[in-house]
Amino acid sequence: MRTIDIAAARRIALAAQGFAEAPVHSGPGRRQLRRVLHRTNLLQLDSVNVAVRAHYMPLFSRIGGYDRSLLDDAAWHPAPRRPRMLVEYWAHEASLIPLADWPLLRWRMRDYADTSRPRYRRLLERAPGLTDEVRTAVKESGPVSAAELEREIGGSKVGTGTWWNRSDTKHACELLFAAGELTTATRHGFQRHYDLVERVLPPEVLAQDPPEDEAVRELVSRAARALGIATEPDLRDYYRLSPERSRRAVSELVEQGELRPVAVEGWPDPVYMHRGARTPRSVGARALLCPFDPLIWFRPRAERLFGFRYRIEIYVPRQQREYGYYVFPFLLDDRIVARVDLKADRQAGVLRVPGAFAEPDVDRGRVAAELGVVLREMADWLGLDGVVVGEHGDLAAGLRSTA
Repeated sequence: MRTIDIAAARRIALAAQGFAEAPVHSGPGRRQLRRVLHRTNLLQLDSVNVAVRAHYMPLFSRIGGYDRSLLDDAAWHPAPRRPRMLVEYWAHEASLIPLADWPLLRWRMRDYADTSRPRYRRLLERAPGLTDEVRTAVKESGPVSAAELEREIGGSKVGTGTWWNRSDTKHACELLFAAGELTTATRHGFQRHYDLVERVLPPEVLAQDPPEDEAVRELVSRAARALGIATEPDLRDYYRLSPERSRRAVSELVEQGELRPVAVEGWPDPVYMHRGARTPRSVGARALLCPFDPLIWFRPRAERLFGFRYRIEIYVPRQQREYGYYVFPFLLDDRIVARVDLKADRQAGVLRVPGAFAEPDVDRGRVAAELGVVLREMADWLGLDGVVVGEHGDLAAGLRSTA
């Protein structure tokens, strides 16, 4: 069995995620979006907007400054000359996925549609008929938000004169979304506007319904291509699969030759390398990574690959935070060399860096200089006038002189 050292494993992983690509010299467009999606397969959605919403950042990390309407149009505002490229569903958490991948998750939709599931059963017991009302209202009024639906059907009396619980209407929307009956047609202010899937997705996508084992195998294949080199739990996490489904698919892909068992120095678990993975001699990456970037979202893998222990501290009381509220790791070449707490202060028109911290054994002068460049690029991308560095962290002083 081939043994791969950890530095080579990092380069394989970075190349698989698109960090070894040649820079884009023309204005990034749909071609570059497709290129990134070919690498990552999905973009995780998250509502936190303290710096920039999570789905926008992986594109910036890989192709630099781009017009965010490029992604908005591809996901939520299609036009005849710019057809929809992406659709929302539960992939790795709530995610944007290519239209062609939606059928690969229909088995998951059927699981969610099972009325015996505790959450679904409790809703049906508490508010019988609500899901039918939501279906009808969306059919008549869609695209429509959950709040609009609450106003439309939340006042209709039921049985003994009780009223629908307004949060139940939102739960009904979420359950029908998970069951594949509704999807997000558009978003306004990051608020979902639901519509029937047949009015959003093209017929050729809706017509596909691959068998579960085939679909899961294809999802694991996509995860393996996106990761390059991975353990089975790494592959499983990418689309949040069950251990049983994932292990069976991995075994089948090994038999087919798509995955090749290898060993990585220091990794105790079996490792698999995608047959299309490449190992560049070097990687000259320079990128800030949002907490939900596919490169680092599975924290055990980030720790194995980069020796980088990372925990998001949004829900940690301020006085107990080690690094800050919303911290971005900084990738330089093939290592994570720093982490910075970021806040887009839109009222003041600046990108604030409350804290900046170097990782052990790095050239702090070079790290500060390179990080300063990327922070200025990020500020420009967000339409901010400059970067303001605070006092917190051992890299802050050096960064102030460069940013």
